[in-house]
Amino acid sequence: METRPDSLADRPEPSAEPKTFLPARDRAQDDDVPPPVPRRAIGAPNADELFARAGAWIAALGMAWLITQRFLPLGGLAWFLIVLLVAGIFMTGLLSSISTTFVEVRDRVAGIVVTAGAVVVGIALVSAVVFVFVRGWKPLTHLNFFTDDMAGVEPKAPFTQGGVLHAIIGTGIQLGIGLAVALPLGVGTAVFMTEVGGRFARIVRTVVEAMTALPSIVAGLFIYTTVILTLGVPRSGLAAGLALGVMMLPIIARAADVVLRVVPGNLREASLALGASRWRTTWNVVLPTARPGLATAVILGVARGVGETSPVLLTSGAANFVQANPLDGAMNSLPLFIYTQVRSGEPHSIGRAFGAAVVLMTLVLALFVLARFVARPRKYRNRPSLRSRVARIRVPRTRTTRNGEAA
Repeated sequence: METRPDSLADRPEPSAEPKTFLPARDRAQDDDVPPPVPRRAIGAPNADELFARAGAWIAALGMAWLITQRFLPLGGLAWFLIVLLVAGIFMTGLLSSISTTFVEVRDRVAGIVVTAGAVVVGIALVSAVVFVFVRGWKPLTHLNFFTDDMAGVEPKAPFTQGGVLHAIIGTGIQLGIGLAVALPLGVGTAVFMTEVGGRFARIVRTVVEAMTALPSIVAGLFIYTTVILTLGVPRSGLAAGLALGVMMLPIIARAADVVLRVVPGNLREASLALGASRWRTTWNVVLPTARPGLATAVILGVARGVGETSPVLLTSGAANFVQANPLDGAMNSLPLFIYTQVRSGEPHSIGRAFGAAVVLMTLVLALFVLARFVARPRKYRNRPSLRSRVARIRVPRTRTTRNGEAA
């Protein structure tokens, strides 16, 4: 029988040799191994896919030229681009089906369609803006165009006479009245539909969605019959502002409803769990969270009301002089000024109309920038400038000891 050692001195000493052995690499075999292939990024096309895409559009270019220039009498750049798009979609789907699955074919075709739609919208927007600026830059070079009105100015008068000051003031006053009516009612309606809910909220949502397609002439007739004929209010800027408010109300309410429904429900639950009421939750949690989206809703409403002509023509009428009192007679606006100037048929009047269109687009852009700035969070809006932040930085001074060394 084996005897167990009684003391540590009787135990055998551990071996000094390591018990774990690493296999030695054969350097000769490393020379025969091919170099590692770099891993391709997820979703990045390889060389074959790039070649197939380029080849599809090259083939589509040739097909579009043959169809529009040789086979069919489809002259012009527009027909060439349309045929090129259709041929590009067809060739992309055909070449992709050879080496890929049906799911990838549909994905590539859908990508081409979406990209083409974005390009068409961008081209239409840029072309419209450039066309208006090209036609309306001449009156913009005269200072009187922004500081004078059209009182006593004939349609054949040169650009050195007359301006759009009265139309700018009228547009600002009418939009202010319309926003004062539509903004609280629209946001309040959206809060009712989203936060309160119920059976009546469904009816309100249906009515709001139906009013988004309301023709502008109907809104003008509504204000004309209820405010002017029934209440006896004269045709003025106030009536025009109310008509614009009717036009902007469903747009703001519908957009604000969509924005408020995007706010996470966890924020509401956390506020209610802390003991806040539903009103305090909506005012302090929901609305500040949806502030950027509400600013976009206001911009959509302003864009709908700023270009309306028929409601202003029915409820206010046109005036060739500056009218700053919304309760005293007719008041002009930029859309109505453009309409009246184009109707004259004179080249100078048409040039003034295009110049007023440039001013109108600039006004809408300025309102959009202002709304986005107001909707910014407070931590970014109240953040000091970079220069002031750099000026506050203080470099710590080093203390020196008696021996001359830095402490």
